[in-house]
Amino acid sequence: MGAATGGEAGGAMTWDDVAAMALALPGAELSTSYGRPAVKVRGKMVVVTGKSDDHFVLAATLDEVDMLIETEPEVFFQTPHYVGWPAVLVRYAVADPERLAVLIERAWARNASKAQLAARG
Repeated sequence: MGAATGGEAGGAMTWDDVAAMALALPGAELSTSYGRPAVKVRGKMVVVTGKSDDHFVLAATLDEVDMLIETEPEVFFQTPHYVGWPAVLVRYAVADPERLAVLIERAWARNASKAQLAARG
């Protein structure tokens, strides 16, 4: 559950796309979080599949969460479960892959080791 499939017309992203972005970063590993597929670095979640197939969860600072939801509510949102937590939900169908790559790298960098950061360059 939670793994989007597709590559539908219109270029909608999928879990495989998101996971590939995260797994390209040094030290990132495929794992699970609360039983769902996730990518972690040093045991900390970077991204995890959502509870439904239309979104995934991205680790973010509380300030980032607020800014993302405020500036692009069609892409970024939270359910009551996530309010107050450093994570934002991201809709696959309307997410910009280039922006997501930056956000995924930020999420990774917050928990990467100095050596992993140096390996990224």
